[in-house]
Amino acid sequence: MLGPARVPSNLAPVAPVNPLLELANVPPDLARVEDALRRAVVAEDPFLTQVASHLIDAGGKRGRPAFAIGVAATTLPPADAVADDVIQGAVSVELVHLGSLYHDDVMDEATTRRNAESVNAKWGNLQAILAGDYLLAKASEIAARLGMEVAELLASTIGRLCEGQVLELQHTYQAARTEAAYLRSIEGKTASLYSTACRIGAITSGCTREQIDAATVFGRLYGMGFQIVDDILDLSATDEQLGKPAGHDLIEGVYTLPVLRVLGRADDTGATRLRQLFGKPLTEGEMDEAREIVRASGELQTALATATTYLDDAVAALAPLPAGPAREALAGAARHLLAAPTELLATLSA
Repeated sequence: MLGPARVPSNLAPVAPVNPLLELANVPPDLARVEDALRRAVVAEDPFLTQVASHLIDAGGKRGRPAFAIGVAATTLPPADAVADDVIQGAVSVELVHLGSLYHDDVMDEATTRRNAESVNAKWGNLQAILAGDYLLAKASEIAARLGMEVAELLASTIGRLCEGQVLELQHTYQAARTEAAYLRSIEGKTASLYSTACRIGAITSGCTREQIDAATVFGRLYGMGFQIVDDILDLSATDEQLGKPAGHDLIEGVYTLPVLRVLGRADDTGATRLRQLFGKPLTEGEMDEAREIVRASGELQTALATATTYLDDAVAALAPLPAGPAREALAGAARHLLAAPTELLATLSA
């Protein structure tokens, strides 16, 4: 049985709805992003347009564009729409994210994504890889129109995504993976894109250099917290709660922060059993057993405390941005990220 989920934090109480999505300008500006995404992937070949549009049509939270818009909104009166350059910058970031998902699904041999058939399952691996490349190319094309700084930033971010993924692949099925290696990997594969989204929002809205750098730090720290929370949910939530298969990382040999902390315990029966199970693909039964060991260890709570620290620091990093509803909404988004894991761990420990 899990112990109480006590998470020390300087954050205010968690809001029931992501405050960033309640900011007056964000929903209409995200609708502009949606339209621009569809226009951006139209190709001369209708089949390529269909494949490249598949995950756009499947929907998504558009979290990264929302952060670009939220950062830009700190420079505007409440409810004012952001400039078209901000929308285009947000689109370029989302296209990189979508392109990476096409490639991820090929590597993972995934059959579903966002409650729809994955591109690789529907059309094949070659088509998925080429369509993912096409999305990355369209992102780069848009970024180039926004200026050299944005173009260089997006190119370096794509490189960091690749580096983070390679670091993860290097440690697949390795129970000796270190916590430091895990953090380096998620900084590249997840945090870098949130950081870039916030930085592009700041650049394209005319923020000062101090504000641009502050937004960048906020995005990176938020992204670190986001990935740790996602990894906690993968170990603790059900398929229905996640909207995708739970325990996927364990089956794929990706040992995340709570798992690594259990493995790091000396003379621990749970750690010993995990070492016996790990090093190879798990059956469904073995995956369930491993999840139960981690759940019972208390390390889901320590991982949540680590995520909370990142999010505390993210909120503090916002200080140089103009005060107002938009900055508060960005801080609220960090608080909101803790809602699902805090509630879930409390339920499991009851």
